Amino acid sequence: NQINAIASKYSGAALLQKKLKDVEPIIRIEDVDGARLVLDFAEEIERMLGSKMKSVKVSVKCSFLYCLDQSFFFRLWFRFDYFNALLVNTMDEEGNFIELGGEFPLEENEHFNKLSVNTLMSDIQVPTNVYNKDPNILNGVYMSEALNDIFINNFQKDPTLTWQYFGSSSGFFRLYPGIKWTPDANGVVSFDCRNRNWYIQAATSPKDIVIVVDVSGSMKGLKMTIAKHTINTILDTLGENDFVNVIAYTDYVRYVEPCFKGTLVQADLDNREHFKLLIEELHVKGEAKVKKAMKESFRILADARANGQGSLCNQAIMLITDGAMEDFQSVFEEFNWPDKKVRVFTYLIGRDMTFSENVKWIACNNKGYYTHISTLADVQENVMEYLHVLSRPMVINHDHDIIWTEAYMDSVLFKSKAHSLLLMTSVAMPVFSKKKETLSHGILLGVVGTDVPLLEVMKLAPRYKLGAHGYAFLITNNGYILAHPDLRPLYSDGKKLKPKPNYNSVDLSEAEWEDTEDSLRTAMVKGETGTLSLDVRAAVDKGKRPLFLKNEYFYTTINETPFSFGMVLTRGHGQYMFFGNVSVEEGLHDLQQPDLSIADEWTYCETDIDPHHRKLTQLQAVVRYLTGKEPDLECDEILLQQVLFDAVVTAPLEAYWTALFNLCMLCFFVCLFFILKNFLGKTRSQKFLTPVDKENLFTVDHFPIWYRMAAENKPGQFFFYVPHDDINKAHRQKKVELMQPCNTEYPGFMYDTSIRETNSIIKCGRCQKMFVLQQVPNSNLVMLVVQADCDCLLNSFEHNATVKCNRMKSQKIRRRPESCHAYHPHENAKDCGGACGIAVSLTLYFICLGTSLALR
Repeated sequence: NQINAIASKYSGAALLQKKLKDVEPIIRIEDVDGARLVLDFAEEIERMLGSKMKSVKVSVKCSFLYCLDQSFFFRLWFRFDYFNALLVNTMDEEGNFIELGGEFPLEENEHFNKLSVNTLMSDIQVPTNVYNKDPNILNGVYMSEALNDIFINNFQKDPTLTWQYFGSSSGFFRLYPGIKWTPDANGVVSFDCRNRNWYIQAATSPKDIVIVVDVSGSMKGLKMTIAKHTINTILDTLGENDFVNVIAYTDYVRYVEPCFKGTLVQADLDNREHFKLLIEELHVKGEAKVKKAMKESFRILADARANGQGSLCNQAIMLITDGAMEDFQSVFEEFNWPDKKVRVFTYLIGRDMTFSENVKWIACNNKGYYTHISTLADVQENVMEYLHVLSRPMVINHDHDIIWTEAYMDSVLFKSKAHSLLLMTSVAMPVFSKKKETLSHGILLGVVGTDVPLLEVMKLAPRYKLGAHGYAFLITNNGYILAHPDLRPLYSDGKKLKPKPNYNSVDLSEAEWEDTEDSLRTAMVKGETGTLSLDVRAAVDKGKRPLFLKNEYFYTTINETPFSFGMVLTRGHGQYMFFGNVSVEEGLHDLQQPDLSIADEWTYCETDIDPHHRKLTQLQAVVRYLTGKEPDLECDEILLQQVLFDAVVTAPLEAYWTALFNLCMLCFFVCLFFILKNFLGKTRSQKFLTPVDKENLFTVDHFPIWYRMAAENKPGQFFFYVPHDDINKAHRQKKVELMQPCNTEYPGFMYDTSIRETNSIIKCGRCQKMFVLQQVPNSNLVMLVVQADCDCLLNSFEHNATVKCNRMKSQKIRRRPESCHAYHPHENAKDCGGACGIAVSLTLYFICLGTSLALR
């Protein structure tokens, strides 16, 4: 009774109830139409993503028609310099700008994560292992100069665009807006645009890859080191739509991962990293017998094709060896000729060229490519050649497929800015050469793309329309999550925020695990529109507190993309919207009181469209819009109407709390259900809130824990919430080291509110302890007295290797990309590495010779 009396006094509950009673005539409650709402949200997201695709298509059109190809012969007769992102604004000892590092004005920009950028110009990044004045680099940079104006024009037409870029097949990276590139701690720029998912996915169709590595005795020492690096580099070129396996061979064949024997597994980040760990454990011994390994590889690919598994597109074998002595022609006659459906790429390791003709013959007779890798420095460029070969059919057809990547955190540009570790997706398209003389060779010039922060996408499905427990989410055609509030991209190690590992490989079934039949996942992957109802146990407060909810799922596809959009409404709090009209004058007066703040992450008004609005806080934007000072601002009228109403209704609490605060110090924080029932990202509080409390009240992707818990509390009853950290401070337990398995089931205890008092015994192995429980009237509190004679903490877990194996190689239903470019009859398969290449005309030869002399 004392607790409830204190809560009633210091919360101001009676005062708020009276105020709500007074304004009851102007209140209306409406049902939320989830089926209509999900379509409206999807339409907004489709429009937003469509504008990004349009910008990329404009850039590709420029590149394709006149920027890259038609200027080819015009720059070769004069010297050409460019702004190198690593060198800009760098001076020598005499105060002069160094070569390729001229004056490049930079200004901090709110829209680009407060980085210093140049919005009037792009600049060029070149990896450390690529010579920044190589003729191919200089020519490509010059040819892509016109993209600068296109990028600027795109940004002017769509101010919500972020980074725009062109990644060249020769290795340079044109980035807009231009920045000063920062090398790593070793002074190295390892970023290579050709290794990025957006480049690889745009340059090639999906692929099935079997990597075959020679681990015989002759591969010892540096050869094996190079071979391992080659495998890892190949794995880095694979993505979510690709499938892979790795075989090691001597005089017998063994799978690097026995669990994956005879099959292909999806090349997601988890599986790729798993392979890399196993590859490090490879040891050399015995004699090489490549024929058995090649037969096994062809069988794997044939079975995948016959069973409708894998990518159902490109298929290739990567042979990594220091020589091939066997008679292997019979293998190709049996498994691959005459159709040559499987390409074979060969990598000759080491300086010894004795067996180079054999290794080259394998590639040239199976539509592949042969490369010689003698040092670690050779690996990157040589591995990239296979992507150019796989891109040939698409290039010859001039099929400009637009691609979207899975979610990823790209911190390359933001090493010193933890707040910039945001999830994003990229949209990209390839750029081809249209020259007739190179048509059969399928020359890929590069890839154009732009980044799209997923935070900006999800703002189009505002949380205030979904209730306390409602949320929206996006998934890819593979069933992987792009955005989901229960899987945040950042976690804290106690000191600072760090990116979660392998976030982009989280399947929807792992987040919505109550959907045991995968009904929701299957429907969304197929791109269907519909609804689903589930009884769920939602974990809040980092899994420490459960909520039992009845969720309604609504889902649909995002047209022209591989994405599907879903949202959740809970029966009860999520079924209704609460409206109340008050005058703008009255609402603004109360909204601007010092004790009130609104969630600055919420989009009350769109401040990112007009550059003049970008420095406004959300509260400033709201006030300027409502007072008529910024009528051109785009604001959410419904949200503004509701927040003004809440400001007016809760206004009397300020004077009430101030009077109480002057009498005594408040000792705890009480959250009341009726206050929170329509809490629109607005906080009214007194000085007892700590800075941490204020910073973590409302964010764009979730409601606070105390809000969510209180929303499920009985109306008219106080909800008491003690932060978990405070519990730890009050009761220090002994440290217990617990393992952290991926999938673990923990016991949970739920209290039945109909029971006022009870007692029982908990059995803990060989001991037991008694407890007594008693309900605190009119609250969510119970008093629990437990006998502490024995420790019931879990301290061991059973590891099930079979479960892990099945999980890694499982192939859930997925929606494959609509197009596949694996074959073209006009492809020049003779261009297969070594001495083979493009026959250059005399005119082109003398032009290149003149250029070389001019650059000296």
